[in-house]
Amino acid sequence: MILKQNILSTIEIRSMIQTDLPALEWDGTYTHYRELFKSTYQRVADQKGLAWLVEVPEKEIIGQVFIQLICQRLELADGITRAYLYSFRVKPKYRRLGIGKTLLDYCENDLIKRNIRFVTLNVSKDNELAIKLYKNRGYEIIASEPGIWQYRDHQGVRHQVIEPAWRMEKVLFEQSAI
Repeated sequence: MILKQNILSTIEIRSMIQTDLPALEWDGTYTHYRELFKSTYQRVADQKGLAWLVEVPEKEIIGQVFIQLICQRLELADGITRAYLYSFRVKPKYRRLGIGKTLLDYCENDLIKRNIRFVTLNVSKDNELAIKLYKNRGYEIIASEPGIWQYRDHQGVRHQVIEPAWRMEKVLFEQSAI
């Protein structure tokens, strides 16, 4: 059994580097997202996004979150005051230990330093634990999303995903009245 207080004192949150890409596949669980991981890395390299990883001392990646600073849907990320958080996950055996909260706090603090005022995300309507986490952290449901998206897997096959979602948003800081 992993103890909460012990694990939180040993994790490291760091930026993704190119050599991390194979580890993001989580021993085959997410191999089909290989091309998405590559494009996320390119977005980071182009300074249009961020990618944070959670690592334990054994150098195992146990969590991740990606952030778009700008995207085609400006209501999600506009490159100025709004960022879009996605692909937020923690390996199953490390869940419910405070790692997700710690990673979310880390991301939000980084976005505040970048003067990003709003953070948005989409969460599957049937992911009750994630919805609860986000609500407890100050996110509010602001819209329903059809959750239709596509990706090309590691073998070049295009897949369409239909995952109805809630769009949630959090105001990271209030606008000053200067």
